[in-house]
Amino acid sequence: MTENSASLPTDWDDDDLPEWTDEQFARAEFSVGGKVVRAAQGTLTKAGRPFAENPKKQVTLRLDPDVIEKFRATGKGWQSRINAELRKALGI
Repeated sequence: MTENSASLPTDWDDDDLPEWTDEQFARAEFSVGGKVVRAAQGTLTKAGRPFAENPKKQVTLRLDPDVIEKFRATGKGWQSRINAELRKALGI
């Protein structure tokens, strides 16, 4: 549901906004002429995940519903457990 623009408050100004910290500026995206020079890291309130030496890659994989249900039933981290089982099956 969208709000009627007539009911939105219009009495705010930039003086109401909090000041950015040096840490927030260090994590912010930096761009020159529309080209990103440094991507943002984390959010304005937290630093985010550290960079891994060998980061995982996102893929699309189709699995049988019963396989997914069984892994999801094991709780949080079920995707990592699928990865561990695949590594074990491949001997790596």
